[in-house]
Amino acid sequence: MNFNAKEAIEILERTPQTLEYFLSGLSAGWLECNEGEGTWNASEVIEHLIEGENTNWIPRVQFLLQEGESKPFPPFDRDAHLKEQSGRSPEQALLEFKRIRMENIAKLKDLIQSGPDLELTGLHPAFGSVKLRELLSTWVVHDLTHITQIVRVMAERYRTDVGPWKAYLGILKDK
Repeated sequence: MNFNAKEAIEILERTPQTLEYFLSGLSAGWLECNEGEGTWNASEVIEHLIEGENTNWIPRVQFLLQEGESKPFPPFDRDAHLKEQSGRSPEQALLEFKRIRMENIAKLKDLIQSGPDLELTGLHPAFGSVKLRELLSTWVVHDLTHITQIVRVMAERYRTDVGPWKAYLGILKDK
C-alpha cells in the first residue's frame, strides 16, 4: 500500500493552483475544445470538479465515518454539472474550485487529525464495501485523471497541425 494521508493532501492542495495557473487567461479555443460528442472541455471539467467538492468527496468521507456500511453513499451524478449551467466564467469557476477545495482540505485535515482508522468501510452504491483509504486515494487519482484529461484534450486540438512530429508526441499516439 502506498497511501499516505499527508502525501495525498499535497496533491489535493496543489490541484486548484495547478489548474488556475495553466488555464487562467487562455482563449476560448483552448477552454472549449473537446474530443468530440459526449466529451468534456476544460471548462466543463472545472465545473465537474466543483460538483465533486460539493457533493462527493468530503460528504462521502463524513457519511462513511457516520454510517459505516449501514447505508450506501448517496449516488454522485458525474454529469450534474452539464445539466445545470452555472453561468460562471472560467476564471470564476477556477476561483470557486479553489475556495471550496481549501475548505474541504481543512475539513480533511481535521478528520485525519482525529486519527480515524483508514481501513474503516462504507457502502458504495455500485461497488459495495469500500475503505476510507480507497476513497481518499480515489480523490487524489481523480484530480490527476482530470489534469491529464485537460492536457490531452488541449493537445488533441493541434493533432493535425503538428504534421509528421505526431510520431514523436506520445500524447497524440493513436488510441
